Amino acid sequence: MASRREFLQQGFGITAASVLALPLVGCATGSKPVTTASTKPARPVKPAAQPAAPAVITESKTASAMPHASQQSAPSGKSSELEPPPDIFDAQALDLEFWLRPRTIEVYRPASNERAKLLYWRDGEVIDSAYQDLCHLLRDVNGKETAKIDPKLFETLWGTQAFVRRFGIDTPLEILSGYRTPASNKKLREAGVPAARQSLHMSGRAADIRIVNLNEEVLGGLVRSFRQGGVGFYYRSGPRGGWIHADTGLNRTWKG
Repeated sequence: MASRREFLQQGFGITAASVLALPLVGCATGSKPVTTASTKPARPVKPAAQPAAPAVITESKTASAMPHASQQSAPSGKSSELEPPPDIFDAQALDLEFWLRPRTIEVYRPASNERAKLLYWRDGEVIDSAYQDLCHLLRDVNGKETAKIDPKLFETLWGTQAFVRRFGIDTPLEILSGYRTPASNKKLREAGVPAARQSLHMSGRAADIRIVNLNEEVLGGLVRSFRQGGVGFYYRSGPRGGWIHADTGLNRTWKG
């Protein structure tokens, strides 16, 4: 099993010095890890209306400004050959302060060349305008239909990005697939793409994600540590690598 230093040096496409200069989460404050149930604020069931003053920061860029992952530098070394330390990324080490801060998420949708940075949650409430924008970004890009996305899914996506940014990994969260219509899901199955017949993508409760220069094993392990639903590991070779399926269904894991 690799040490933290070995794994970080070979697993990330960023300089090891910048990563190792940052304290591991849960070590800086000396506080004991606490469970998700005791640290997270109550999750809003429905997006709440907000005051007239805009609280959303948005930006859109074309593919030339935000290149595909294949155009960006690939991770250095062969991180897949190293077994990650068991506590490298563990969401259970997060404290209450982490979950009470305002939540800004930065996402990139390769299929539509869209990028957005949105403040979508603050003071215990979802900002409705930002929530609607996120639902649009996670729309079915084939059928062009939008559906309500489970706020619990956004909690996991934001938590994942906010966690790794503590280690200097500040690239956008890539959304490869969000909501799917039943028709789109069927077409994927017919084309041989991994898609369950009763996929949670069809109910706005799943997303396929990737973070450039972070391998699937580490990303999936982090998402799994949130204990918010299912996690699928999809390993692929090549500069773009694989992806992680995250959903808000039953806690389970699989490899595809």
